[in-house]
Amino acid sequence: MVQLENDSEVKITLFQSAFAGGAAGAVTRALAQPLDVLKIRFQLQVEPITDKQGSKYSSILQALGSIIREEGVATLWSGHIPAQLLSISYGILQFATFEKLTDMCQSADRQFYTNHKHWINFCNGSIAATVATVASFPFDTVRTRLIAEQKTNKVYNGFLNALSVMIKTEGPVVLFKGLIPTLGQIAPHAGIQFAVYKLFTEHILIHVEKFQRDSHQNAPKSSIWANLIAGSFAGFTAKTVIYPFDVMKKRLQIQGFQQHRKSFGKQMYCNGLLHCIKLIIAEEGYLALYKGYSPSVLKAVFVSALHFSIYDEIKYFLLKINY
Repeated sequence: MVQLENDSEVKITLFQSAFAGGAAGAVTRALAQPLDVLKIRFQLQVEPITDKQGSKYSSILQALGSIIREEGVATLWSGHIPAQLLSISYGILQFATFEKLTDMCQSADRQFYTNHKHWINFCNGSIAATVATVASFPFDTVRTRLIAEQKTNKVYNGFLNALSVMIKTEGPVVLFKGLIPTLGQIAPHAGIQFAVYKLFTEHILIHVEKFQRDSHQNAPKSSIWANLIAGSFAGFTAKTVIYPFDVMKKRLQIQGFQQHRKSFGKQMYCNGLLHCIKLIIAEEGYLALYKGYSPSVLKAVFVSALHFSIYDEIKYFLLKINY
């Protein structure tokens, strides 16, 4: 993310990169949570996302109006506490791990790193995301349950109650339901994000004068506008490639919870990843693997742009202090 001018420059510390990653995650989560709620509600709907009879949600605007009218505006921030814990912990681990791996690669063989930078960014991003996902996954499962429940017929009384009830009634393993398809999507997703983002900031937009930052020796070269554009492209590309895995993950995370969602329409019962894929395609068609894509890709573009940009701006500020 931060392009250093030469090897003698001040480098950001592991603690600073972790702080920047956590702060970026917290801000983007607070702003993007409503899109996440819409995406998950769409992903869990078995009926087509159309205005046909029997479909509860048919479009972004219709779903937004329906949720606010039936369950209140606060529902758009359902599961926000575990979502924040997810984003903060994920951001800390992802960016700190990525920076550490990048620093190790540069120190081991600078020439090799320079010659294979794009593939190394992809691999380091994949590894960093895998580490962050495994550590933060229980927060993801809990927030999915909180978003999935209907607020007029609540099952859980907040984050801690949901966590306690889920472990007590379904066992600790419930917190990791859907982990396999998540890891299947998150490694390439993050790898693509980091590779595309750095490709744009360090090799494409950096050659456009208005996207260059007027800065001292230690500052990032790309401006905040360049970072926002690069982050948007990174989010769109990555989300489009891996989206079906996200749908399957959400379907697996609500297994055992279907009886509390009957007012949302037909429920799907599956046993594992392969069974889930088979049922989705057989009952809903191949396009069902992209249910909720519209709010999801909007969120991906928005979140990725903000996440990378805020992270780099915080790093820029910290480097100025250190210089």
